[in-house]
Amino acid sequence: MDASMENVWEKLGRPKYVLAPMVEQSELAWRMLARKHGAQLCYAPMLHSQNFVQDRKYRREFFTTCPEDRPLIVQFCGNDPQTLLKAGKLLEDSCDAVDLNLGCPQAIAKRGFYGSFLQDEWKLIHEIVKTLRQNLSVPVTCKIRIFDDVSKTVAYAKMLEEAGCQMLSVHGRIREQKGRLTGLADWSQIKAVKENVNIPVLANGNILTGNDVHRCLYETMCEGVMSAEGHLHNPYIFENQTPPIWEPALEYLDLSQQYPCPLSNTRGHLFKLCYHVFCLPENESIREILAKGQTRDEFRRAINLLKDKYLPFHTGVLPWDNVQNDYNLVFPPWLCQPYLRAIPPSRVDTTEVDVESNNLLANEKENLKRTNEEDITEELQMSKKKMKKLNKIKNKSSSSQRGFEELCSNCKNPKGLKCEYNFCKKCCRDKCYLEVADCLGHRILVKTNKNVVRHKKEDKEKLECKQICTEVS
Repeated sequence: MDASMENVWEKLGRPKYVLAPMVEQSELAWRMLARKHGAQLCYAPMLHSQNFVQDRKYRREFFTTCPEDRPLIVQFCGNDPQTLLKAGKLLEDSCDAVDLNLGCPQAIAKRGFYGSFLQDEWKLIHEIVKTLRQNLSVPVTCKIRIFDDVSKTVAYAKMLEEAGCQMLSVHGRIREQKGRLTGLADWSQIKAVKENVNIPVLANGNILTGNDVHRCLYETMCEGVMSAEGHLHNPYIFENQTPPIWEPALEYLDLSQQYPCPLSNTRGHLFKLCYHVFCLPENESIREILAKGQTRDEFRRAINLLKDKYLPFHTGVLPWDNVQNDYNLVFPPWLCQPYLRAIPPSRVDTTEVDVESNNLLANEKENLKRTNEEDITEELQMSKKKMKKLNKIKNKSSSSQRGFEELCSNCKNPKGLKCEYNFCKKCCRDKCYLEVADCLGHRILVKTNKNVVRHKKEDKEKLECKQICTEVS
C-alpha cells in the first residue's frame, strides 16, 4: 500500500467493522446505534446525485448527520461526472469520503442507468472516478459487484484503482443475484481483488453472524468487513452478541427520538429485528400494534409486550425446553438472529432462468387475454373515467371478501385460489424453491426453468463437442 493510500486508511481510523449504505435503512439514528455496538465506519443511505443537486428539500430530508457521526462516507448514485461532482461538493465538508455506487442491482437502478448497470461502461466509470478524485477535497471510494469471470472482476478493480479510487468495497455477488436468486457471495473473488490491488478493500456478502465477520476477514485478507442485512437483523453483530430483540429495539427507539427520522424507517427496522418472533401465530395481535401504530409510543408498547412475554423464558424463570415448538431456528425466536433464504438454482443460470420465465409468463398472460376477449372489448368502449371507477369498485369488493376465503394450510394468510398446494403465495414460493417444483396457479416455475436451463446447457455442450470433433477431423 503506497503512502497516499495509507493516509486515506489512517484518516478513516483503520476501520474493520463497517455499516453498509442502505436506502432508508442506514439513517442517522441507526448509524448511531451501530457505532455504539462496534461499527467503526458508517455509510449514509444512498443518495441520488441529480436529485441532491437540484432539490433542496431532498437534501434536507435524506441527509442528516451530527458531530459524533464520524467517520462517515456518503454514497451517491448517478451516471454523469459533473452532476456527481456537484453533489460531492455539497457534502465534502460533512463527510470523510464520497462513494460511487456501482453495486445496486435493483430495477430502479436499471431504469436510472446507475449502480451495477454501469459496470460494463468502463470508460464512463473511469471518467467519473477521475473527475471526483481530481476535484474533491475528500477521498473517493467505490462499491462494486463481481462478474462471473474472476479475471474480469480483477481487471475491473484495477481499472478503478488506476482511475483514482482510494478504497474499494466488493460485494461478492453478480448483478443477477438478488431477491429469491440471492444465493451465496463468492469470497474467493473478493480475495482475488485484494491480492491484485494496492488500495484498501472491504468485503461484503454472507455476513450473517459475528463468526462470519471474523471468518471473512481471515479468508479474504481484507482490511474490513461490511454488513447490511445481517446488521438489520442483529445490530450487535460486530460485538458477536445475540441479544434479546427488545434490547436493540428499545435502544433504537430512544435514538430515533433523539435523531428524528421518518416513522416508516423506524417501523421497518423494528419489523426486521422482530422478524422471527412475528412469524409465530401467537404474536399476531402484537404484530398488528406495530403494523398499525402511528406513534413511537405505540411501537414501544408492542416491543414491551414482547419483552413481558419472553423475558421469563430468557432469564430461565420459565423453562423454554418444555414449550411445544417446531420453529426450526438456530436460537429461540426472541433472540436476534439472521434471516436465512432458501438456496436458489445455480447462479450461473440465473439470467437464462429470468428470460425463460418471463417468456412463459408472457404466453400465459396472452392466453388469459384471449379467454376474456369479450370483457376487454366491452371495456374499450367505456370512457377512461368510467373504467377507473369500475376497477375501484371491483378491487374494493374483492378485498372485502378476503375474510371469507380459505386459509393457507401452512399459515393464517388467505390461500391462493388456484394454488396446487393450498398455500398462500409466500409459502408456495418457499416450497417450490426448496423442493424444485412448479405451481401454475401462482405462476411459479422453478422446476420448468431449471429443466429449460439444463437442456440449453446440454445442447451447448453437444454443439461444442461437435465443433471440436469437426476441428480434429
